[in-house]
Amino acid sequence: MKKIIVACGSGVATSQTVASKVSRLLKDRNVNAYVEAVDLKSVDRYMDSSVAYITITKTTKEYPIPVINGIAFLTGMGQETELQKLIDIVNS
Repeated sequence: MKKIIVACGSGVATSQTVASKVSRLLKDRNVNAYVEAVDLKSVDRYMDSSVAYITITKTTKEYPIPVINGIAFLTGMGQETELQKLIDIVNS
């Protein structure tokens, strides 16, 4: 199963909320992926084992996997676009 990581500062509140929502949205669309919330300091450890990184904070750092805008899942604005990007990544 492909893994997606979600990170915020502490890895507790916001990232957990987004991870739960993304998991539900993917499940509703029959997309098989594991979504895990982590803290920002741990993100680099998960790069090799993940297919995408959903970030809650603005980032200028380059990552070896695609970066998805997590704010879209909090606000709903642009959510479908970001979700489709994620589905395409998981299904590729």
